[in-house]
Amino acid sequence: MTERLVDVLDSRGSVLHTYPITLGELGNAAEDSDYQAKALEAAAQGRLVPDAELGTLTARMHTSRGGQMAPYGDELEKTSETKLGLEQAVRDRAYLLWEKDGRPEGRAEEYWHRALDEHLRERAYVLWQQEGSPEGREDEYWRQLVDFQAQ
Repeated sequence: MTERLVDVLDSRGSVLHTYPITLGELGNAAEDSDYQAKALEAAAQGRLVPDAELGTLTARMHTSRGGQMAPYGDELEKTSETKLGLEQAVRDRAYLLWEKDGRPEGRAEEYWHRALDEHLRERAYVLWQQEGSPEGREDEYWRQLVDFQAQ
């Protein structure tokens, strides 16, 4: 059995979620299309979008930028976090916070804003540290991230 990552995309081509899909039997390799179909099934089961929009979803095999995964500690530009990456990170964090609090109903927006705030604060702190922790400039990094998120 082989596990592969599959991206599920909306009608605009934006990645909504990346699923780890395990398929195949010993000595029997599964096709990419099998992994993609299973990811679309998972998206339907997970209610990733309303039922009426399920037909607009597509899937593709996940491709990463490669190398060791190191959040914000890699050698990318400090403005390298994409809007899509920010949304996915906040979505994941909001879900974890919601689960930790016992999955309360009707508070999705509260968890989204809480997760966004936590993420931006952590990111600003890391950027500030990467620049050598310049004294008196802590808020500058926070403002840059808030401006980026508001675009």
